[in-house]
Amino acid sequence: MGKDMRLTGKTALVTGAGSGFGAGIARKFAAEGAQVWCADINGAAAEQIAAELGGRAITCDVGRADSVSDMADIVLAAGPLDILVNNAGITHLPSAMEDVTEDDFDRLFRVNMKSVYLTARAFVPQFKQSGKGAILNVASTAGVSPRPRLNWYNASKGWMITATKTMAVELAPHGIRVNAINPVAGETPLLASFMGEDTPEIRAKFLATIPLGRFSTPEDMGNAACFLCSDEASMITGIAMEVDGGRCI
Repeated sequence: MGKDMRLTGKTALVTGAGSGFGAGIARKFAAEGAQVWCADINGAAAEQIAAELGGRAITCDVGRADSVSDMADIVLAAGPLDILVNNAGITHLPSAMEDVTEDDFDRLFRVNMKSVYLTARAFVPQFKQSGKGAILNVASTAGVSPRPRLNWYNASKGWMITATKTMAVELAPHGIRVNAINPVAGETPLLASFMGEDTPEIRAKFLATIPLGRFSTPEDMGNAACFLCSDEASMITGIAMEVDGGRCI
């Protein structure tokens, strides 16, 4: 069975792996034979997923340089990394763009954008040394087809899509691939935040904008992430794949 698994022999690090899409990606990677590091700011949640998968847990605030540096030291001391998934992300509550507080904006910037820079600084040198590696950034349909009242969140995901493309171009000569996935909102801890409040009426209105008529699931993200990080996708770099039930059409 082992030889048929798509990530056998690979080591992956998934940030925000304690819940939602990150947990779905970690589960799929483990099921496909990868050794998975589950990183999350909620250490207990990371421990729980790691225990379930036979992986390893690490507590990390991806928006803080010292925390990311400590994580990299621990991960790389155990052996080289093959796959990095920048999944950790937050949003601000839906509101008029000028009403978002500076604290909320700064937190969004740190977690959604600065984290990608910090993990690149921490892991790209090792990928270059190996002459291979796959980086996956979890962006959002919000970066392609933004909804109102989530202005700075949308902008952070647009930034992530551009970062993915430029990382891909710069790192291609080193054998490193960089892609993104764009989920539509899913059944994750962020769903209520996106909708403002979670009522059957608001859900129905939200689902009406998705042609396939359902939310993204952690399994959907795991399947897309697994493909893009596997050798099957060896010719794919710099894409932001919509996993959104047709919402961006």
